[in-house]
Amino acid sequence: MKMEPVSVAFLVFPRITQLDLTGPAQVLSRLGKAKIDLVWKTRDPVPTDAGFDLLPTAAFDEVTRADILCIPGGFGTTALMEDDAVLDWVRMVAADAAWVTSVCTGSLVLAAAGLLEGYRATSHWAARHQLAWFGAEPVAERVVFDGNRVTGGGVTAGIDFALALTAAIRGEENARMVQLSLEYDPHPPFDSGSPERAGPVLVEAYHARAAKIAGDREAQVSAIAEHWRASRGRS
Repeated sequence: MKMEPVSVAFLVFPRITQLDLTGPAQVLSRLGKAKIDLVWKTRDPVPTDAGFDLLPTAAFDEVTRADILCIPGGFGTTALMEDDAVLDWVRMVAADAAWVTSVCTGSLVLAAAGLLEGYRATSHWAARHQLAWFGAEPVAERVVFDGNRVTGGGVTAGIDFALALTAAIRGEENARMVQLSLEYDPHPPFDSGSPERAGPVLVEAYHARAAKIAGDREAQVSAIAEHWRASRGRS
């Protein structure tokens, strides 16, 4: 069977969680005949929340279509949800994309762009419920497919998401080979990767730390969602 080329456009932005992008980018780069672009308003370096910069490969006006659109997450997503230039670009690329996807809180950007209304979707566990404010159906799963919408949970779920998408595009055997090539055989040293297993003390500590970094994101996203619904004539 002939392998068709695949173009992938990742949105990069200030305060992105780099693993939301670099995890799936590493996997999807092995689709074969894959072209990966990291896209932002300009080609200037973009600061991540890990303290180092990523270098975009293209600006918005240079990438107007892609087979796969992927929106990573991070504390910077809240600002994107009110950024008309970003939302317009996301809608434009999504209109012709075979796959409209996200990792972590990137799904909230898709939601703010009106691209998840009526769809099942997931996000980071601390933000997943916010999807409902934009007409999506939150699902507590690591990877969620609904039509051509594919969303991954928090951060490390981006690798699972990309392997599942690879299987959908190139077949399971190919995806298994990619998994083997990356030696993706996780055995975490601690069993605290979900709020249910971490327990209430760690969950509360996480919320306190996140608030110091990003402020009251719950209130910020709630206000954005209220405006989003009002613009559509909904309460």
